[in-house]
Amino acid sequence: MKPSAEPALISVVDDDESVREALPDLLGEFGFAAHAFSSAAEFLASGHLERTECLLLDVAMPGMTGPELQLELKRRGVGIPIVFITAHSDEGLRPRLIAQGAVECLSKPFSDTALFDAVTTALSSK
Repeated sequence: MKPSAEPALISVVDDDESVREALPDLLGEFGFAAHAFSSAAEFLASGHLERTECLLLDVAMPGMTGPELQLELKRRGVGIPIVFITAHSDEGLRPRLIAQGAVECLSKPFSDTALFDAVTTALSSK
């Protein structure tokens, strides 16, 4: 993590309202700033893209999926470290996402420790 007067901004993109409410609070307890978005399009249209230092990204969402957003960010030349989160138990999903550049892929429900470790790893990978 880079030393800074401001806490690292973690953006959460998930269509599940309970996740959008819970994760920013938890990330705040860890000392991070967090902002939640209900869709990839909402995140892309926000002013947070350039300031986001780590992206917590749901895999399966209506409209643009998490992996599609990952490809769009690559196309734009935006190198935000991504931690995917998913409720789907597809054995091949995690290795595929990691191979495509994700830092981690956490299966819901995940522990606070797993989230903290994944975000810390993502921030140190910048």
